[in-house]
Amino acid sequence: MGRANDNAGNVDAADQFGPAIRVEHLRVVRGGVSLIDDVSWQVGRADRWALLGPNGSGKTTLLNVVGSSLWPTGGSVEILGERLGAVDMRRLRRRIAFVSASVGRLLRPGISALDAVLTGRHAALETWWNEYSERDRSDAEGLLAEAGFGGSEFLARPFGLLSEGERQQVLLARALMARPDLLLMDEPTAGLDLGARERLLTSLASLAADPAVPPLVLVTHHLEEIPPGMTHAALLSGGALVASGPIAEVLTDGRVSSAFGLDVTVGRLGDRWTARSVASRR
Repeated sequence: MGRANDNAGNVDAADQFGPAIRVEHLRVVRGGVSLIDDVSWQVGRADRWALLGPNGSGKTTLLNVVGSSLWPTGGSVEILGERLGAVDMRRLRRRIAFVSASVGRLLRPGISALDAVLTGRHAALETWWNEYSERDRSDAEGLLAEAGFGGSEFLARPFGLLSEGERQQVLLARALMARPDLLLMDEPTAGLDLGARERLLTSLASLAADPAVPPLVLVTHHLEEIPPGMTHAALLSGGALVASGPIAEVLTDGRVSSAFGLDVTVGRLGDRWTARSVASRR
């Protein structure tokens, strides 16, 4: 489901080969409340990260900062070789794709599935705001077909009439239409039934395995919702980073228990992660 990035020729060597994200001593305070406290974190160009932690741990806040949609209170943030505060944020945002239910709520319910994907090419909300080539239309149809949603009937179906699982697949295809340099996903499997979740995780596993896909960061509450192929993980709790690094080193009984404030056992079934409370195993 990946697409090679057409923007690669427009960035200098340092941008291409330096880290995709570099966060140092990040602080975010809103309304007198500390949401992120002294977080340092780095994402490499080939990395696939899972950000995990309980509600209110700072996952979405961190994702919004590195998505250039939330201004930090302190620290330094570099995204795709650009330092926040010294870059045109509008230009930077065009290089970042964001998959979130909040994006879906901005789309007009009557827009067709195909047009919803097409709007991602220019980060727009309606197709009439921009012109689209035959290649753009072909790419949009191909992204939906790769997700298992080909056929003229589905392409014409209004976005508001799609199931939750279908909407998430459309939003993922829409993000890839932008040919981004960085792909961010905020709880893409939230609210999905078992079948829709597994189909979406299959799509995400294909992305993680595709070297043409840019660095990827995914937020989730549940280890079971980490797709195969993720290379790194970070655990947050109370706005602080509990642990980060290669996924097998981070997702241990002790570290996951510490982040969630619950004694858990972490395991693997094939290429999928699991976590259960120790009490539930007695």
